[in-house]
Parts: sequence; C-alpha cells; structure tokens
Amino acid sequence: QVQLVESGGGLVQPGGSLRLSCAASGRTFSNYAMGWFRQAPGKEREFVAAISWSGINTYYADSAKGRFTISRDNAKNTVYLQMDSLKPTDTAVYYCAAKSRSGSYDRSDKYTYWGQGTQVTVSS
Repeated sequence: QVQLVESGGGLVQPGGSLRLSCAASGRTFSNYAMGWFRQAPGKEREFVAAISWSGINTYYADSAKGRFTISRDNAKNTVYLQMDSLKPTDTAVYYCAAKSRSGSYDRSDKYTYWGQGTQVTVSS
C-alpha cells in the first residue's frame, strides 16, 4: 500500500502560481512513477503531468505544457506540481497518483494509489 496526501491547493488569481505537494508513505516511493490528474465539476478526470520513478522523464498534457512543472524528491517521498500562469480553466480538484501498471502515463487506469485531492480555484 502507498498512502498519498496532497497539499498546497487554494484560491489564486488568474496569472498567479501555486505549488502542490504530494507526500507518500508506505511502500518504497522511488519504485513508482507518479502522476497528477485533475477533475473539474461535471467533467471527467483528466491527466495533467507525470514523472518517471527516477525523475528523468516527465510528461505533460497539452494544457499544462509551458506552465506546469512536475518534480520529485525521492529522499523526501514527495512529488510536486508547480503551476504558473494559472487560468480559471485550471480550477479543479487535483489528485496525485502512484503508477504501478505498465502503459501510458496519461491513463488513469494505470495508477493504483490515489490521494484524496486538493482544491485549486483560479478566480478574481
């Protein structure tokens, strides 16, 4: 089992920044690729970004490229999502997840463990 706890969400104005954190406990964190997904009200959960177990490879949704940066610190068992130039369309609950199944990083069914989510609201 891997337990994941997200933090860092909140209310921010358009154009602002937030840094989400996801702290992991349980099984060896460095064994897992990690991903961030988000779900807006009335919409499907969608992929945002992912990072390989080593941190060398990163993957982004088109909506996140150039604005969001995913990173990880295996010594701290934590993955981060730095979000800049935020837009109202980024408003959603953001979830981190641990990937244990082979396959595409942008598929939520490849992730086994999920956090409870943190709300991000972008509004003036």
